[in-house]
Amino acid sequence: MPVIIGGVEPFTTVDFPGRLAAVLFCLGCPLRCPYCHNPELQDFKGKPFIPWERFVEFLDSRKKLLDGIVFSGGEPLAQPDLYESLKTVKDMGFSVGLHTSGVNVERLKQVLPLLDWVGFDVKTLFEHYERRIPHSHAETVEKCLDLLIESKIEMEVRTTLDPRIISASELRHLADILTQKGVKTYALQEYRPHPSEQNPPSSSEITAFFSDLALLSDLKKRFTHFIVRRA
Repeated sequence: MPVIIGGVEPFTTVDFPGRLAAVLFCLGCPLRCPYCHNPELQDFKGKPFIPWERFVEFLDSRKKLLDGIVFSGGEPLAQPDLYESLKTVKDMGFSVGLHTSGVNVERLKQVLPLLDWVGFDVKTLFEHYERRIPHSHAETVEKCLDLLIESKIEMEVRTTLDPRIISASELRHLADILTQKGVKTYALQEYRPHPSEQNPPSSSEITAFFSDLALLSDLKKRFTHFIVRRA
């Protein structure tokens, strides 16, 4: 079976750098990140947004309008038949992007030849994953990251700055680790509380990272491309 579609963004200029794209949101994610902005996509048994065949029809009508398709989520690497769906899109002439948190090493190995760009979420220090990200496995995440770095594929590593998940001092340490691994592009993303979230951090805690100019300056020096995304 093809991937189960939880939603579609028909046009974006920001989710696939340098390309006009559409985003397919895969249904289902094994993680339960406190800051998840798409909690409605977490359940693997949720109702599909549209059938795969209709999405392919949509792509066929956009061949001269779009450059690429981003598989996001949810978590695309949790989809058993991701390879076949990516190949269909690739064979239609589109570039393929992937947003992932690195939950399946073997599946990433399988789809890697089809990918043109990857946005990879590193949520906190690897040593803290199991305590702070429910159902996560730090070893798997790190292996996926190392695989992508070794592949030389175009990629962006990003961290959403939830103060419950990572502190400023831990962020500096994480930046050291990523630099040593060879990460060239790193993005910080402002955490945006979901309307359904109970007891989120205060706005001052959320924005403190971005008010720390010394921290931002320090991180900027470590990467070839350093990006700050505010809500």
